[in-house]
Amino acid sequence: MAAIVGTAFLFSTALMTGAAIAEPPAIGPEAARHLLNRTGFEGHPAKIDAMAGLSRGDALEKVLAGAGKPARTPAPAWSGEFVSPRIVRTLSDEERKQFQRRQVERAIELKNWWVCEMLSTPSPLTERMTLFWHNHFTSSLQKVRSATLVYRQNVLLREHALGNFATLLKAVSRDPAMLVYLDSATNRRGQPNENFAREVMELFTLGEGSYSEQDIREAARAFTGWSINPENGEFLWRPNAHDAGIKTVLGRSGDFGGDDVLDILLARTETAVFVVTKLWKEFVSPEPDPAEVRRVAALFRQSGYDIKTALRALLTSEVFYSAQNRGTLVKSPVDLVIGTMRQFDVGYSDPLPLTFLLRTLGQDLFSPPNVRGWPGGEAWINSTTLLARRQFLERLFRVDEARMQAQMADGVRKGVDKIGAPGEGRARFMRAALDIRFSGGEWLRQFEGAQSPPNARLQQVLLALPPASPALAEAHGVELVRRLTADPAYQLK
Repeated sequence: MAAIVGTAFLFSTALMTGAAIAEPPAIGPEAARHLLNRTGFEGHPAKIDAMAGLSRGDALEKVLAGAGKPARTPAPAWSGEFVSPRIVRTLSDEERKQFQRRQVERAIELKNWWVCEMLSTPSPLTERMTLFWHNHFTSSLQKVRSATLVYRQNVLLREHALGNFATLLKAVSRDPAMLVYLDSATNRRGQPNENFAREVMELFTLGEGSYSEQDIREAARAFTGWSINPENGEFLWRPNAHDAGIKTVLGRSGDFGGDDVLDILLARTETAVFVVTKLWKEFVSPEPDPAEVRRVAALFRQSGYDIKTALRALLTSEVFYSAQNRGTLVKSPVDLVIGTMRQFDVGYSDPLPLTFLLRTLGQDLFSPPNVRGWPGGEAWINSTTLLARRQFLERLFRVDEARMQAQMADGVRKGVDKIGAPGEGRARFMRAALDIRFSGGEWLRQFEGAQSPPNARLQQVLLALPPASPALAEAHGVELVRRLTADPAYQLK
């Protein structure tokens, strides 16, 4: 109300005095590139130019306007199928081997599906947030062992990616893939399984140090009876398996069920602080500012956990646009691979080599390393992954594209013979690798006629920081692209 009154007073004063109302300043091309790369995967020159003349608020609203849409890549043909474990137990040894082989094929197809969606989506923020929640509410194909259930979870995360965190938390807590991953389906009266109760406090809401072991034991009792229908793979409430006794969780007592415990967790201030801290590390910098985190967390809680409210507070702030927070985040494998493919309009016919490249670089989609997910940050870089990153970029921009793609296949095709008959997977992989193509001359035409010198414009578009290498002034065209993408600054955003 105070803000509205203040705005009205300024407006009426301006009318009486004839003074012009100051428009919010435009963010400019550098800040536009920063926003596009942090909220998406790349900043095309046309997108940067279209956003440079907007204010911070309008620029973010432009990003948010297309967010939250369903995936436009067609779902895998098997996505509606679920094979009951009871049926699997009746299979012969040979039938079981064939079934397991199909599961491997479907897992790879699922990863390919998400790579395709990230490459083609008109709403990269939606995919970035879906990936963020996938790493927050972690599960994996290895434990769940059903591509169908993991696909359904991905759809769920995308649906709520920019919606309401409280709604998302409750939906994920009942999600069958999560019930399998954290053993909730085996949690029953008299034999409580504490895995989900522990992780929902430590990794999903409060963070470490905000609960006791007794809180975990009591919360586990509240979640008894949450299970899965073995015939269709959907959530099933089993009242006979539920512990209806009195539980005490974080100082509150009652005949709690699972949703009651989630409400208790959502009522704690630690939850908003914990989630905002993770959003900060995703979008702003590796080192959160405690005062700013508390400010944004308070707005987050006041909004009833509206995710866009938290993002608006973070992504229009001075600290987000501060020069000291530019180029402070290491690109994840998804950032590097998907971002490079999108930035340079690289053509492809089959995403399989990219899917396996992501695994080589340490970000195997739908297969985080453990319940804590991918640690991110500097952990993305080690002697092996740094070399693979450089090789990917070097080979992508070589003149002899056919030879480059054949070499690109080395080191990332391990395991592809699991696709189809022996040898078929490798042949498919090689065909796909050979068909990855960058048309340098065509891509560079968008820089013709630019007001700023082409070299300066290219550097502005591709790098978050000044290049570490001084040997750029004499390079032009595709050679300049090679040198810029080989520069250490290209690994940052």
